[in-house]
Amino acid sequence: MILVADSGSTKTDWLLHVKDGEVKQFRTAGLNPYFLSEKEIVKILQEQGADMIAFAADIEEIYFFGAGCSSPDRHEIVTNAISQLFPKSYISVDSDLLGCAYATCGREKGLCCVLGTGSNISFFDGEDIHAGKHGLGFVLGDEGAGTWFGKALVTDFLYGKMPAEISQKFDEAYHITKEKVIKFVYQTPSANSYLASFTKFISEIRETDYAQNLLHKGLLEFIETNVKSYPQYHRYKCHFVGSIAYVFTNELTEVCTANGIQIGKIIKQPIHDLMGFILSREN
Repeated sequence: MILVADSGSTKTDWLLHVKDGEVKQFRTAGLNPYFLSEKEIVKILQEQGADMIAFAADIEEIYFFGAGCSSPDRHEIVTNAISQLFPKSYISVDSDLLGCAYATCGREKGLCCVLGTGSNISFFDGEDIHAGKHGLGFVLGDEGAGTWFGKALVTDFLYGKMPAEISQKFDEAYHITKEKVIKFVYQTPSANSYLASFTKFISEIRETDYAQNLLHKGLLEFIETNVKSYPQYHRYKCHFVGSIAYVFTNELTEVCTANGIQIGKIIKQPIHDLMGFILSREN
């Protein structure tokens, strides 16, 4: 059996290939080693992944692709945690960017962008990704991501910059205060997920000028800061993975087209494409 995981900061999708094309799907909270310790990851898996752990004795290989898994020390945190629950399995841990590249580019060269809770980009040469200057996280970066839009919504509301009718709807939906926001953003380990949770409000007011202007501003900032940092960006297809890219495909397409970007795949969750790639590599 082969178990593949695609982990963001909010959630982790797991796909278990049993036999003859049969698969079982599981979901746990995100397992980002920048925000969680080895002990915390083990606890999450024990509490939320019991049905998956039941197959531990038969799982031969585990391929984990996750946000925050961009350095050897972070790999080790995740590897050590998983190995406690799957002691008989070969375990490979790599970045979510590589997983997204496998799921979208396959074996072709291209740009692979993540637009979910956070944002990032890499160039895939057909075999491996090339690290860039991006992925600075929700404090310094995450242009066009859920955290960026959530931060924009919250600050517009608290600063009184929202149109009155939209501000009233936002207040009725979330009842936030300055004190509550400061507590969650500065005193909890999941501030990025907290900020990103407000993004669903944009879907509810999507047709308003305020929402459209905000969407185009955030997506354009991602394009200008990330995609256009690659001098030859116009030569390759640009693929997108993540909930923001998927839900706001129309707005993303408009911004990309206006900036001469070749759009490739736009997928919400890479897990099925990723499993397909891993299996094709095994054969």
